[in-house]
Amino acid sequence: MIARLLEGVPRRGLVALGALLLLLLAFPAFASGYLLSVGFLILYFAFVGQAWNIMMGFAGQLSLGHSLYVGLGAYAAAALYVHFGISPWIGLGASVGIAMLAGAVLGFLAFRFGVAGVYFAILTIAFAEFARIGFDHFSWVQGSSGFFLPVANYATNDLWNLRGSPRMFYYLMLAMSVAAFVACHALLRSRMGYYWQAIRESPEAAQALGVNVFRYKMAAVVISAAMTSLAGVVFAFYYNNLFPEQIFHISRSIELILGPIIGGIGTLVGPLVGALLLTGLAEGMREVMLQLGVEVPGVKQVFYGICLLLVVMFLPHGVWPPLARRLGLERGAGGRGGH
Repeated sequence: MIARLLEGVPRRGLVALGALLLLLLAFPAFASGYLLSVGFLILYFAFVGQAWNIMMGFAGQLSLGHSLYVGLGAYAAAALYVHFGISPWIGLGASVGIAMLAGAVLGFLAFRFGVAGVYFAILTIAFAEFARIGFDHFSWVQGSSGFFLPVANYATNDLWNLRGSPRMFYYLMLAMSVAAFVACHALLRSRMGYYWQAIRESPEAAQALGVNVFRYKMAAVVISAAMTSLAGVVFAFYYNNLFPEQIFHISRSIELILGPIIGGIGTLVGPLVGALLLTGLAEGMREVMLQLGVEVPGVKQVFYGICLLLVVMFLPHGVWPPLARRLGLERGAGGRGGH
């Protein structure tokens, strides 16, 4: 099984991935609390980038409302924990199930009635906005006042209840990111992965060749929603507060998708590269400005916009594909060249 997964991956690529994994494993040993939080954010955005990449990069379905699944996963697990004392690992079933149901409803309405392209993207935004408005008035989770989780002692790690130090959350997010990378690699090399790529390039041609376009589009939406909801659970228990205006807002969705867009849509390493560049540079710039005593409202959003503009103008396929070619890692598991 492992040999089959690694088939076609350049030896140099395996060495590079192994070195990167060792570096990420050792990172908490020399990182400060602030750097550890930045590392967590990078891995978080890399994970949700992989989840979104399944829909857009693999199957060609543009979602601009992916914050919907983050919020549903976060609220479901947090509410079960606060109201009933249910561990988030048990509540995970409800979080994933609700997100998958929402994705299935959205996908069915879109694909059964031929909603595609920009209209599908608008539909995803509408669903996220419906959720934001609904949770704003949902008193069981305190509505717009915010839903707060009890904060335990950070000195004690309780993995079962996701109460613990930033280091514990960092390693949890690292494990999830590695698992997402391996799972997406396996999906791309599966029959469904090849069907997704055929649908991405030309749904009509794929349909003519006998591919059940509706079924495989639905699979992409549901799998992506399930993965994204996992990140929502960790998000809730890491930050310990949830506000509908924050977690369901379209700006949150844009943050989630910028990583794979900057790094390289349809590639496996792209979401990680994009998250590293965007989050690392943005947080570094913010820290420098704080040290200089300069405060500019919205500077992070301006930075994201500039990065996106530069990539669209000079690297339309993202940062990773040309970098992979320069490093001799061009052929791997990625759908459009490189890992």
